[in-house]
Amino acid sequence: MLSWSLLYYSSEWAIRLVMLVYVPQKRSAAAARGWLLFIFLLPWPGIIVYSLIGRPYLTRRRMALQARISQIIREEQAQRGRPDIKSTVDLPAEFSHVVRLAQNLGDFQIFPGNAIELLDDYDGTIDRIVGDIDAAAHHVHLLYYIFADDRTGNRVADALAGAVSRGVSCRVLMDGTGSRSGLGRLAGKLQKAGVEVVTLLPARWWRRFTSGRIDLRNHRKIVVVDGRVGFVGSQNLINADFKQPLVNEEVVVRVMGPVVAELQAVFLADRLVETEQQIRHPLMFPDVPAAGMCAAQVLPSGPGYPHENNQRFIVALIHAATRRVVITSPYFIPDDPFIQAMTTAVLRGVEVHLVVSQQIDQYLVGLGQRSFYDELLEGGVRIHSYVKRFLHAKHVSIDDSIALIGSSNMDIRSFMLNAEVMLVVYDRGVVAELRRIQERYFAGSVEVTREAWRGRPKVYRVLENTARLADSLL
Repeated sequence: MLSWSLLYYSSEWAIRLVMLVYVPQKRSAAAARGWLLFIFLLPWPGIIVYSLIGRPYLTRRRMALQARISQIIREEQAQRGRPDIKSTVDLPAEFSHVVRLAQNLGDFQIFPGNAIELLDDYDGTIDRIVGDIDAAAHHVHLLYYIFADDRTGNRVADALAGAVSRGVSCRVLMDGTGSRSGLGRLAGKLQKAGVEVVTLLPARWWRRFTSGRIDLRNHRKIVVVDGRVGFVGSQNLINADFKQPLVNEEVVVRVMGPVVAELQAVFLADRLVETEQQIRHPLMFPDVPAAGMCAAQVLPSGPGYPHENNQRFIVALIHAATRRVVITSPYFIPDDPFIQAMTTAVLRGVEVHLVVSQQIDQYLVGLGQRSFYDELLEGGVRIHSYVKRFLHAKHVSIDDSIALIGSSNMDIRSFMLNAEVMLVVYDRGVVAELRRIQERYFAGSVEVTREAWRGRPKVYRVLENTARLADSLL
């Protein structure tokens, strides 16, 4: 008779052998090694965790809706005709391919005629959002990873309630995990005032079967007012000091012009995926005249797309750079192609800067991030550790030509698992303005030198390299 211990022992080996075949499929070698090591050491716990978060996927229903949305966007744009990129934007030859690349990845074409304003004052940004909500005439759409029940969140909620009282349609999308407090307390207040509130990727244990992998997040931050004014960036609707003693520092773009239609499309697409309801009204996409001289396009990304859109696009930009690259991100957990692009750019004579926050809010991520510094410093990348506040801004500038600003961190989670959105701006004036912000970061930073970094205690090296192993479990 077989003993229970023998059955358990046999089951462990069955798990190991089956997963040895299954895990490496459509996965990087590093990620496969991380998962297989976990499963071989702890077969039953490993397979349970793998079943919950082992694959960066959505359900077939959500994937089909995303494919349908992409098809609709492509067909609508095809009816308008493909823009003449050369007449739309004055880009150096080395960047001639990036507009088409962004469109092929995220579906959206380039639009000229936009007015772009960079906002880096935290409370001032909330003032601008509230001001535009107060001026709304037809609709207000908000999509946020964090919409909190605090002073900042309630300011925006009160503005939405006031807009509804004037006959304006207000719709809010909140991530089920990031906006847990807002959904628990603020959503009722909003709904009572007449605001539609939709939960994105609800945080429930059975979501594994209804939405896909349970740790997927909608990390986007978007405001659209009347289809004419938009906001996109890194800042959530929450007090800057919500993680005391840290105080967040952000960058948000306020945009007017035709590209607002693309932010609107991202909002409506996320609502459609969650509710399976479409909104058809001509004022959702009004005819918007040119508001400025900037050419721009929206680049969404997430597990519903066949590629890691932001990773591919940023790597391509770095490879095309000829003079200067500045990458700003609070979380920097890159993959090998990203690191190779940065260090190869240095070998080509490009000045490459990485701006990170010295203050950290996630200890394990902070350790894992610092494990990459040796390789980057050895490759000639200049690392600036910002001291003044917790730098939560996420943006990239390439030479004098391109700025990329939005919600995506430069890490594997944002590239593979989160729904993110970036605004790509092809304008020298905007890049110059972003550079002024970056120079302020440099002035408020301690530059990490190779010599000083190598002299840190060995215990930190062990902790950092151990934390780095977690990136493969994504």
